[in-house]
Amino acid sequence: MLESKRKVCVTGASGFLASWLVKRLLLSGYYVVGTVRDPENEKKLGHLWRLEGARERLKLVKADLKEEGSFDKAIFGCHGVFHTASPVLKPASDPKEEILGPAVEGTLNVLRSCKKNPCLKRVVLTSSSSTVRVRDDFDPDVPLDESSWASIQLCERLQIWYALSKTLAEKAAWEFCNKNEIDLVTILPSFVIGPSLPPDLCSTASDVLGLLKGETEKFQWHGRMGYVHIDDVAACHMFVYEHKSANGRYLCSSTVVDNDELASLLSTKYPSLPIPKRFEQLNRPYYEFNTSKLKSAGFEFKFKTIEEIFEDCISSLVDQGYLPSF
Repeated sequence: MLESKRKVCVTGASGFLASWLVKRLLLSGYYVVGTVRDPENEKKLGHLWRLEGARERLKLVKADLKEEGSFDKAIFGCHGVFHTASPVLKPASDPKEEILGPAVEGTLNVLRSCKKNPCLKRVVLTSSSSTVRVRDDFDPDVPLDESSWASIQLCERLQIWYALSKTLAEKAAWEFCNKNEIDLVTILPSFVIGPSLPPDLCSTASDVLGLLKGETEKFQWHGRMGYVHIDDVAACHMFVYEHKSANGRYLCSSTVVDNDELASLLSTKYPSLPIPKRFEQLNRPYYEFNTSKLKSAGFEFKFKTIEEIFEDCISSLVDQGYLPSF
């Protein structure tokens, strides 16, 4: 295993996934430097300071994906860097300006700071399973694995900007790290489900809340999707960081289901919620994920079924007042 219980950096520390990663790192005894856009924003960062071990072993530093060199201070002296920060998805008049550019340049800005750090052992980059599955030339009988890459042309044609931004950013990261001899490992999570530690829901958590309230528009286009619990994704990041033999890309997904299967399972388990019993059928290709690389390395998913993945997410949304008690 890598020398572990030392100082690590988590970019975008207040985010949905990053908050869970910070929580796990602190519980495991790490000293964590988290980058945020405004370290003085108590409302946005209060949940981090309430984490066990935060007052003793958490430091928040200002950094911005768009500013080259702004990560130098946070990363210098860290043995590991977890790059989870990504541009916020929102309606954009110019996606290449507002999403694609910041995703690629932001990743390169972080890696340029990593290059300056003589203490660096490994970088773990949060990518996405969309960098594997958005393509139209695969065999549906053969599960997709880490050797697959999304089609840039297809992403552009269908205007799937998130998948395109993740694909371009990950490819740029591999090119930079190979050239500069930086030990890089990438995690490719499917759709991440779980309790939100930040008080304001991110776009992913908002989509899930919409589904549970019967507002299914954003889920209609999924057709078929992989799902994974947020705590498993955070644990996966730590796992590949700590295991010296980890290398390359790792798909991180517990299960893959069609929209209709998802709707049926959830509406049966939570009959009081206005979840539709079925979705409109979309002509999406059938696929499965082959996660044997991660499992054969010794990683075990704690949450395996859709019901398990959604259970404490729904309980959390009730506790936070986003859903009525039932």
